[in-house]
Amino acid sequence: MRAIKILAFAGLLGATLAAQAAPVTYKLDPTHTMVLFSWNHFGFSNPTADLGIARGTLVFDAADPARSSVDVTMPLSKLDTHVAALDEHLKKPDFFNADKYPVVTFKSTRVEPMGGDKFKVTGDLTVHGVTRPVVLDATLNKAGMHPMLKVPAIGFDATATIKRSDFGVGAYVPAVSDEIQIRITTEAEAAKAK
Repeated sequence: MRAIKILAFAGLLGATLAAQAAPVTYKLDPTHTMVLFSWNHFGFSNPTADLGIARGTLVFDAADPARSSVDVTMPLSKLDTHVAALDEHLKKPDFFNADKYPVVTFKSTRVEPMGGDKFKVTGDLTVHGVTRPVVLDATLNKAGMHPMLKVPAIGFDATATIKRSDFGVGAYVPAVSDEIQIRITTEAEAAKAK
Protein backbone atom coordinates (compact mmCIF):
# COMPACT_ATOMS: atom_id res chain seq x y z
CA MET A 1 0.00 0.00 0.00
CA ARG A 2 2.82 2.40 0.87
CA ALA A 3 4.51 1.69 -2.50
CA ILE A 4 1.28 2.60 -4.32
CA LYS A 5 1.08 5.90 -2.42
CA ILE A 6 4.71 6.70 -3.25
CA LEU A 7 4.14 5.89 -6.93
CA ALA A 8 0.98 8.01 -7.01
CA PHE A 9 2.79 10.92 -5.36
CA ALA A 10 5.70 10.59 -7.79
CA GLY A 11 3.26 10.57 -10.70
CA LEU A 12 1.52 13.72 -9.45
CA LEU A 13 4.86 15.43 -8.84
CA GLY A 14 6.06 14.49 -12.34
CA ALA A 15 2.85 15.79 -13.91
CA THR A 16 3.14 19.05 -11.96
CA LEU A 17 6.76 19.56 -13.02
CA ALA A 18 5.91 18.75 -16.64
CA ALA A 19 3.07 21.28 -16.57
CA GLN A 20 5.39 23.93 -15.13
CA ALA A 21 8.00 23.23 -17.80
CA ALA A 22 5.58 23.69 -20.70
CA PRO A 23 5.67 27.02 -22.55
CA VAL A 24 3.27 29.57 -21.09
CA THR A 25 1.56 32.26 -23.17
CA TYR A 26 1.20 35.61 -21.44
CA LYS A 27 -0.60 38.80 -22.44
CA LEU A 28 1.40 41.96 -21.76
CA ASP A 29 -0.36 44.33 -19.37
CA PRO A 30 -0.52 47.83 -20.93
CA THR A 31 -1.03 49.36 -17.48
CA HIS A 32 2.25 47.87 -16.22
CA THR A 33 4.32 48.23 -19.39
CA MET A 34 6.42 51.22 -20.38
CA VAL A 35 8.41 51.52 -23.60
CA LEU A 36 10.63 54.49 -22.83
CA PHE A 37 12.95 56.12 -25.33
CA SER A 38 15.30 59.03 -24.80
CA TRP A 39 17.48 61.26 -26.95
CA ASN A 40 19.85 64.18 -26.59
CA HIS A 41 18.37 67.57 -27.49
CA PHE A 42 21.04 69.93 -28.89
CA GLY A 43 23.36 68.89 -26.05
CA PHE A 44 21.18 70.63 -23.46
CA SER A 45 18.84 67.90 -22.21
CA ASN A 46 17.91 64.24 -22.55
CA PRO A 47 14.11 64.06 -22.88
CA THR A 48 12.25 60.78 -22.43
CA ALA A 49 8.99 59.65 -23.99
CA ASP A 50 6.74 56.65 -23.34
CA LEU A 51 5.43 54.79 -26.37
CA GLY A 52 3.30 52.37 -24.37
CA ILE A 53 1.65 49.32 -25.96
CA ALA A 54 -1.77 48.37 -27.27
CA ARG A 55 -1.26 44.64 -27.15
CA GLY A 56 1.50 42.14 -26.80
CA THR A 57 1.99 38.42 -26.44
CA LEU A 58 4.91 36.75 -24.72
CA VAL A 59 5.51 33.01 -24.89
CA PHE A 60 8.05 31.92 -22.30
CA ASP A 61 9.49 28.42 -22.14
CA ALA A 62 11.39 28.11 -18.85
CA ALA A 63 12.76 24.69 -19.80
CA ASP A 64 13.99 25.85 -23.21
CA PRO A 65 14.08 29.68 -23.31
CA ALA A 66 15.32 29.65 -26.91
CA ARG A 67 11.77 28.60 -27.87
CA SER A 68 10.33 31.76 -26.29
CA SER A 69 8.94 34.67 -28.32
CA VAL A 70 7.41 38.14 -28.07
CA ASP A 71 5.13 40.09 -30.40
CA VAL A 72 4.16 43.68 -29.52
CA THR A 73 2.13 46.47 -31.15
CA MET A 74 2.70 50.07 -30.01
CA PRO A 75 0.32 52.70 -31.43
CA LEU A 76 1.71 56.20 -31.84
CA SER A 77 -1.60 57.48 -30.45
CA LYS A 78 -0.21 56.46 -27.03
CA LEU A 79 3.02 58.45 -27.45
CA ASP A 80 3.53 60.55 -24.32
CA THR A 81 6.38 63.02 -23.78
CA HIS A 82 4.42 64.92 -21.07
CA VAL A 83 4.47 67.91 -23.45
CA ALA A 84 1.38 67.96 -25.67
CA ALA A 85 2.96 70.14 -28.36
CA LEU A 86 5.97 67.79 -28.59
CA ASP A 87 3.67 64.75 -28.79
CA GLU A 88 1.98 66.34 -31.81
CA HIS A 89 5.29 67.38 -33.41
CA LEU A 90 6.74 63.87 -33.13
CA LYS A 91 3.66 62.51 -34.93
CA LYS A 92 4.20 64.86 -37.91
CA PRO A 93 5.77 63.75 -41.23
CA ASP A 94 9.28 64.99 -40.31
CA PHE A 95 9.40 62.42 -37.50
CA PHE A 96 7.06 59.39 -37.11
CA ASN A 97 4.43 60.43 -39.69
CA ALA A 98 1.74 58.80 -37.55
CA ASP A 99 -1.05 59.40 -40.07
CA LYS A 100 0.73 57.17 -42.58
CA TYR A 101 2.48 54.82 -40.11
CA PRO A 102 0.23 54.68 -37.01
CA VAL A 103 1.95 51.79 -35.21
CA VAL A 104 5.39 50.58 -34.18
CA THR A 105 5.81 46.81 -33.94
CA PHE A 106 8.38 44.38 -32.58
CA LYS A 107 8.35 40.66 -33.37
CA SER A 108 11.12 38.45 -32.03
CA THR A 109 13.06 36.15 -34.33
CA ARG A 110 15.42 34.62 -31.75
CA VAL A 111 15.82 34.39 -27.98
CA GLU A 112 19.28 33.54 -26.70
CA PRO A 113 19.78 32.62 -23.03
CA MET A 114 22.88 34.37 -21.65
CA GLY A 115 22.98 32.66 -18.26
CA GLY A 116 21.01 33.34 -15.12
CA ASP A 117 18.04 35.59 -15.83
CA LYS A 118 19.69 37.34 -18.83
CA PHE A 119 18.62 36.97 -22.46
CA LYS A 120 19.35 38.52 -25.84
CA VAL A 121 16.12 38.94 -27.78
CA THR A 122 16.61 39.60 -31.48
CA GLY A 123 13.63 40.76 -33.47
CA ASP A 124 12.24 42.86 -36.26
CA LEU A 125 11.40 46.42 -35.23
CA THR A 126 9.15 48.31 -37.64
CA VAL A 127 9.07 52.10 -37.34
CA HIS A 128 7.96 54.60 -39.99
CA GLY A 129 7.35 51.73 -42.43
CA VAL A 130 10.96 50.50 -42.14
CA THR A 131 11.81 47.11 -40.62
CA ARG A 132 15.25 46.45 -39.18
CA PRO A 133 16.71 43.87 -36.76
CA VAL A 134 17.18 45.04 -33.18
CA VAL A 135 18.71 43.21 -30.21
CA LEU A 136 17.20 43.72 -26.75
CA ASP A 137 19.23 42.92 -23.63
CA ALA A 138 16.51 41.45 -21.43
CA THR A 139 16.39 40.49 -17.76
CA LEU A 140 13.75 38.26 -16.20
CA ASN A 141 12.62 40.11 -13.08
CA LYS A 142 10.23 37.52 -11.70
CA ALA A 143 7.95 34.66 -12.70
CA GLY A 144 5.29 33.25 -10.43
CA MET A 145 1.72 33.51 -9.22
CA HIS A 146 0.39 37.07 -9.30
CA PRO A 147 -0.76 37.81 -5.71
CA MET A 148 -3.81 39.85 -6.74
CA LEU A 149 -4.90 38.21 -10.00
CA LYS A 150 -4.18 34.62 -8.89
CA VAL A 151 -2.76 33.70 -12.30
CA PRO A 152 0.79 32.98 -13.45
CA ALA A 153 2.64 36.24 -14.18
CA ILE A 154 6.03 37.27 -15.47
CA GLY A 155 8.03 40.49 -15.64
CA PHE A 156 11.00 41.60 -17.74
CA ASP A 157 13.15 44.69 -18.23
CA ALA A 158 15.00 45.25 -21.51
CA THR A 159 17.29 47.84 -23.07
CA ALA A 160 18.55 48.63 -26.56
CA THR A 161 20.17 51.42 -28.55
CA ILE A 162 19.08 52.20 -32.09
CA LYS A 163 19.78 54.88 -34.70
CA ARG A 164 16.56 56.62 -35.64
CA SER A 165 17.94 57.55 -39.06
CA ASP A 166 18.03 53.80 -39.87
CA PHE A 167 14.23 53.97 -39.75
CA GLY A 168 13.86 57.13 -41.84
CA VAL A 169 13.31 59.34 -38.78
CA GLY A 170 16.41 61.50 -39.11
CA ALA A 171 15.16 65.08 -38.64
CA TYR A 172 17.73 67.41 -37.04
CA VAL A 173 20.52 64.79 -36.85
CA PRO A 174 23.19 65.29 -35.50
CA ALA A 175 22.08 68.30 -33.40
CA VAL A 176 19.31 66.13 -32.00
CA SER A 177 20.96 62.77 -31.40
CA ASP A 178 20.63 59.97 -33.91
CA GLU A 179 21.11 57.40 -31.14
CA ILE A 180 17.97 56.58 -29.20
CA GLN A 181 18.21 54.78 -25.86
CA ILE A 182 15.33 52.37 -25.26
CA ARG A 183 14.29 51.02 -21.86
CA ILE A 184 11.35 48.66 -21.48
CA THR A 185 9.70 47.34 -18.37
CA THR A 186 6.78 44.97 -18.68
CA GLU A 187 4.50 42.75 -16.70
CA ALA A 188 2.37 40.03 -18.25
CA GLU A 189 -0.24 37.58 -17.06
CA ALA A 190 -1.37 34.21 -18.32
CA ALA A 191 -4.98 33.99 -19.35
CA LYS A 192 -7.30 32.69 -16.66
CA ALA A 193 -8.61 29.18 -17.25
CA LYS A 194 -12.26 29.18 -18.26
